[in-house]
Amino acid sequence: MTYAVLLCLAGAGLALWASTRTWSVELTVRPTPLPPMREARTGAGLLPWLSALAVVGLAGGGAVLATRGALRRLIGALLLALGAAVAAGGGYGLVAAFDGEVSRQWPALCLAGGLLAGAGGALTALRGAGWPAMGARYERPARRAATEPGPAAAGPVTGRRTTEAWDALDRGEDPTAG
Repeated sequence: MTYAVLLCLAGAGLALWASTRTWSVELTVRPTPLPPMREARTGAGLLPWLSALAVVGLAGGGAVLATRGALRRLIGALLLALGAAVAAGGGYGLVAAFDGEVSRQWPALCLAGGLLAGAGGALTALRGAGWPAMGARYERPARRAATEPGPAAAGPVTGRRTTEAWDALDRGEDPTAG
């Protein structure tokens, strides 16, 4: 699971960083005394969806940790598709004929990042159902039915119980302890 999450996060982070770099510089010639106008374009400026998909990939890496079972496998499949789309954007940047001077290193890094994120998604989709989930201590306990014996389900502290809880805190006691 660690490898899959790291692949997703590293790939999406690399793609996000590479998409914010300058992919092309266009020089526009102006009349004689004026220097040429330089217009730099980033990958995100040329392909606006690229950086958005990379951010979703970063969130997907966290979602792998927070889910379990079939939902985790579904997220893995989505991360695989997302990685493929980011890699396609990087590949397009490598072969596209943008105006002006073009840098091919940033699209190549974006392509590599998409492949890494896709590999993490594929690993999650294939093996994610059997990985451990977050501990149950973070989940809300199930409420008992009214017919079951035992203390009533704890609800919000109201009325007289509110002042009793504050008084217990003042004494250094834990009012939530059984």
